[in-house]
Amino acid sequence: MGKIIWLKSATSTNAIARQRLADTDNLSVFATFEQTAGRGQGSHTWYSTPGKNLTFSIVFKPEALEAKDALLLTQITTLSLVEYLAAENVEARIKWPNDIWVQDRKICGILIENVLDGAFVHDSIIGIGLNLNEENWPEELPNPVSLKELSSKSYDIVQELERFYKIFCRHAEMIESESGRRYLDKEFSDRVFRLPEAL
Repeated sequence: MGKIIWLKSATSTNAIARQRLADTDNLSVFATFEQTAGRGQGSHTWYSTPGKNLTFSIVFKPEALEAKDALLLTQITTLSLVEYLAAENVEARIKWPNDIWVQDRKICGILIENVLDGAFVHDSIIGIGLNLNEENWPEELPNPVSLKELSSKSYDIVQELERFYKIFCRHAEMIESESGRRYLDKEFSDRVFRLPEAL
């Protein structure tokens, strides 16, 4: 079983996870209080005031997960986030392929990087940026929101990561059974949406 490793500062937790991948146990987490070069999809970056939000990467080493079924990794990640937010009375949706939105505002971004071994996913690095306590946003960000802005509560990022980690581990186990996969597929389908291509 993995553990949560906190770093004072890091360029990118996905980069740290990749560097340490060979010696890292399954379901280990690299989290940082300050991420200096957080990445999103493509050329996008991830903004986060140091110590305010969750920026972390989970190393997941699934057994016999075929590359054609890699969407399961997105499903367990996004549904874990939706459940975590629901516990704070926040109803979230999954914006295809890698964001969590509350109404029309973005609260979380996800970057999943897989290492393949033939037709199988050997390792997966699941990077997550979750806005917990952020209140000062750069003007160029179009639609951000934090959990604090929604709930009017302040959050301890260490405690909140531990809460989320338990939810994620429970969802990760679901890919090992057909019934679990069916559940993930249905729940994901009920919550995912796509923006029109023009947007």
